[in-house]
Amino acid sequence: MAAGALQRRRITAAVAVFLALLNVLKLASCDEQVPLLLWTSGSISLPAQAPPTAGHIVGQQQLASYLEKALDVGPHNIVLFLQDKMSIEDFTMYGGAFGNKQDNVFPNLEGALMSSSSSLVLPAVSWPASNAVIGQLQDQLDTSPLYLDPETLSQLRLNASSPALLVFRLPYGIGADLLSAKEILSGNDEVIGQVLNIMKSQSVPYTAIYTALRPSREAASLSVEAGLGGGRSLLQVRGGHKERGREREKQRRTQERAETYPPVEFKEGENSCILLWAKSLSVSILRSGRWEEHDLTPSTFGEGVTPNLDGSSCNKTKASLVLNYKNVLNHRSFKLIFALSQRNYNVSARRWFTLDAVELEYDGTKATFNGSRNIYAPAEYSYRCESVTSFQWPLLIPRTSKDPANQWRVSFEDFQIQGFNVSGGEFSYASDCAGFFSPGIWMGLITSLLMVLVLTYGLHMIMQLRTMDRFDDPKGPAISVPQTE
Repeated sequence: MAAGALQRRRITAAVAVFLALLNVLKLASCDEQVPLLLWTSGSISLPAQAPPTAGHIVGQQQLASYLEKALDVGPHNIVLFLQDKMSIEDFTMYGGAFGNKQDNVFPNLEGALMSSSSSLVLPAVSWPASNAVIGQLQDQLDTSPLYLDPETLSQLRLNASSPALLVFRLPYGIGADLLSAKEILSGNDEVIGQVLNIMKSQSVPYTAIYTALRPSREAASLSVEAGLGGGRSLLQVRGGHKERGREREKQRRTQERAETYPPVEFKEGENSCILLWAKSLSVSILRSGRWEEHDLTPSTFGEGVTPNLDGSSCNKTKASLVLNYKNVLNHRSFKLIFALSQRNYNVSARRWFTLDAVELEYDGTKATFNGSRNIYAPAEYSYRCESVTSFQWPLLIPRTSKDPANQWRVSFEDFQIQGFNVSGGEFSYASDCAGFFSPGIWMGLITSLLMVLVLTYGLHMIMQLRTMDRFDDPKGPAISVPQTE
């Protein structure tokens, strides 16, 4: 009994230290880092690792060291909860950090941390490092990630002796037509609880990680809701350290530029032939009336990630970039192919290249999207577009109405590609897809035209007004106006 009480006190003290550390770190700039939590199931203990000092931001190399030491002893069945966005303030605002436990939206997460014999809490991890977590785990486990949901996980049978990397994507969005952050985080916590219960029912030991790709808040634009818990001190800190905030923002932008991952490069011999870069690459398939999405970005870009380009080729007139993947949406083999070509156009008296097709090859089936009508650029340039999709303002169209591409969606964010005249492994000048007349410009022109028309009509009506040519003199006889006039 005494030993059990002592252990509960230690767990309670650890949770208290964790919440206190989050409360202290909320005064720091939150637009540069995301938190990361790691714990194991059951009584499996991790090697003791010194936590980072308050205010220290864990970089990519240090995070890799933390994960390597944890996986040396911990289970190799990794459950990764990867949220779109998350910051320290999400815990301090919604985690009951100020004594209001009834408002805690992380009961399952807190229960998992308290039931675990050992855990690792990193309150400040640089977001480029958190983006590389999947690649680091994939290299250490020597296995490909599986993107699942609780329903799919319940149908799998895991083996404690073979490693597995199970990734669960969790949403985060705030807007007028979206759920509030509190409701979204509460729903994510329920997903975490469902996944952990399924793992417990299968009696498979696991190591769980909870982190995010991007911070959810910026220090300069915290919502009024944050002020309810400790907004007064935050306002005081902001008022006294404006210069420091500007300096942090400058350092963040410099760091972001320095840590941006390089493009995918295919070489024919010693010469660079094709370059591809994107902030996000994702594909979705329609199954049972639902769109199931898979993010290809972590397997394509990032520090230490080397994509498989077998099958790629290029010459003076045609180029083909083939990205090979495994275990994508339950397909054992999966290929994403970009087919490009260039030729001379007499009308413009210059050579242009086009992205003829984007193809998806999976288990012997090919889905083809036509892109030659919308995606083109001068042969000496690269092509860039903020968003290239097949469903919203589509630039990629299924080749035929019966093509398997009608069951797929592709989405490339901040997309840039060059298949010809590549020199020095760098993109040439980019030809952007944005037209001269954007939707905003058209709205401004139409609104201005309507206002001019209304003003013209008003002036015309004023000019048509006629004043009386006769006036009544009160001292003289009354004016008689014949009805004929």
